[in-house]
Parts: sequence; structure tokens; C-alpha cells
Amino acid sequence: MSSAPVVIGTNHLLTALPRNDYEQLLASCVETEFVFAEMVYRAGELISHIYFPTTSIISLVTPIDRNHNLEVGLIGNEGMFGLPLILSVNVASYNAVVQGAGRALRLSTPVFLHELERNAAFKQELKRYLYVVMSQIAQTAGCNRFHVVEARLARWLLMTQDRAQSDQFHVTHVFLAYMLGVRRVGITKAANSLQNKALISYKRGDIKILDRTGLEAASCECYRTEKALYERILG
Repeated sequence: MSSAPVVIGTNHLLTALPRNDYEQLLASCVETEFVFAEMVYRAGELISHIYFPTTSIISLVTPIDRNHNLEVGLIGNEGMFGLPLILSVNVASYNAVVQGAGRALRLSTPVFLHELERNAAFKQELKRYLYVVMSQIAQTAGCNRFHVVEARLARWLLMTQDRAQSDQFHVTHVFLAYMLGVRRVGITKAANSLQNKALISYKRGDIKILDRTGLEAASCECYRTEKALYERILG
């Protein structure tokens, strides 16, 4: 009989399952390590494995044209990558880029589909998560259109902090500009403003959240809307 691996960190979608279902699913997973800026999948590629982040963070980025990309979603230990499989689609909808180095649980597509068919609790949990992600992507689209860069950056930092489970993380201006779909000078201006308000410290890509309450006040309403949605649907 195979035993479940010893896992560093947790994934809330998995730990929400009944204990027997959780342990059986965990026994089929392989723990893997991601490095910062690693490309996990490109849009249109076949999905051979799905991932449940435990300590890593994955950005979902949609390619706009040859020179522009935009982040539309963020996955940490609250979620998973590979949702198209639930809809019987086996190709990635977005580029999946590692935003936060760390670990994830990997499950092969055939095993995942078998578990989805066999395990009613697992299927129900992922269908709820799919609804949350669809709603969050719609919220992000509106946010990118109507809200100023500083408020969007504050929201992004809060979302990253939630998933990093830490007040400190590393990300460069170039990467932030790539994620938020703005020019680098716009990120510099917004980050300097947040730093001048003593909400964050930022030096050579190392960010530290100094005042979370103040950062929430500087963020747009989208952060609170998305968080409330997740808690209402998934607890």
C-alpha cells in the first residue's frame, strides 16, 4: 500500500476534503519545486499535469500581442492550476508563470480525471472553485480597465501576501510591469508612492509590507470583493 507523501505547506482545496479522500488523493501526488519566473505552461499547450500549490504562487497571464501580456488570475495554496480539465478541455487557457518560488503537489491528468469521476466531494469542491475563479477573472478585467495603477498595485501586493503567507517577498519592477500590463515607469511611480506613505518598503526587488491596514485602504474595492467571494463560496 502506498503512503501519502510528507508535504511542506498545505493546499486548502485538498485539506477541505474528507480525511479518507484527502489521504487517497495525496498518495497519488508528487511534490515538486518551482523557481521564480518559471513558465509552467504556455497558452494552448496540452495539460499533462495539474498543480496544487502549497508554498508557491502561480500567475495566470493572457498574451495580448507580441509585446503585451496581462495577469488575469493568481493561484496560491487556496487553489489549483488545471481547471480547463473540469470542462473537458485539455489545453491551457493562459500562460502559467511562477510568481512565487516554492512547492506544489503535482497530479497527472489521467489520475486527476479518474479522481474527478470517482470522488464526488472532490468534484464538488473544484466546481465551486471554478465559479470563484471565473468571477475573479471578470473582476480583474474591470479592475484593469477602471482603477489607477497605485490601487491595482496595492491590491496585487495584498493578494500576493495572502498567498505567500509572509510580509516579505521578492519581485522586480520589470515583473510587476509584466503582470499589471503597464509601463515600468508606472510601477516605479506607484511603488514609490506606497513607500512614501510608509505602507511598504521596496529595495532591489525585495518588498516588505509595513502597514497592511493602510495598504488595504490604498487598494481598490476589488481586493475585498474577491476575498469575500472566496470565503462565501469556499469558506
